[in-house]
Amino acid sequence: MVRAGDTLINPVTGFRLHFRKTAAETGGELLELEATYAPFSARPPEHYHPEQHEDFEILAGGVRVCVAGTVRDVESGETLRIAAGVRHAMWNPRGEEARLVWQVRPALRTEALFEMLMYLATRGRVDRRGSPRLLSLAVLGRHYRRELALARPPRAAQALVFGALAPLGQLLGARREAPAGWARTPGPA
Repeated sequence: MVRAGDTLINPVTGFRLHFRKTAAETGGELLELEATYAPFSARPPEHYHPEQHEDFEILAGGVRVCVAGTVRDVESGETLRIAAGVRHAMWNPRGEEARLVWQVRPALRTEALFEMLMYLATRGRVDRRGSPRLLSLAVLGRHYRRELALARPPRAAQALVFGALAPLGQLLGARREAPAGWARTPGPA
């Protein structure tokens, strides 16, 4: 379980998450992170959060976002809100790091999801964009369905496929949560 002050690093993408406020500290109301996107990061798959909204404040650099099919750049000093259920993706197409404050409300189990995604990356079980392999994706998609859904295929198809593949994934060792204390990295983002 992550704590405020912990930093997780994805060795595949260079993406860093520094936990500023956790669900435990805020009674589940808020997860606040400082995210750092590496230069020239790949565009992640479009996704949405069925029950959560997100607020971003760009601290340094800039990011490109696709929100509900519209692509635009968000610069240092600007803010962005993404409502629950709105499909989106965010990445850094520039040659410098982008740093931003990222708030997720309510927190739900997002910390555990992020921790598991980083765990998979450290084990080489993701593609070049940091996306989990199919059986892990099925296990995570089923377990974290309140926190995250892919924009494609449709949600009903995801539920059907993940529902069928998740038990097989778990049988073959795909995890829902990262092992305790696997990569605690206290310190600045």
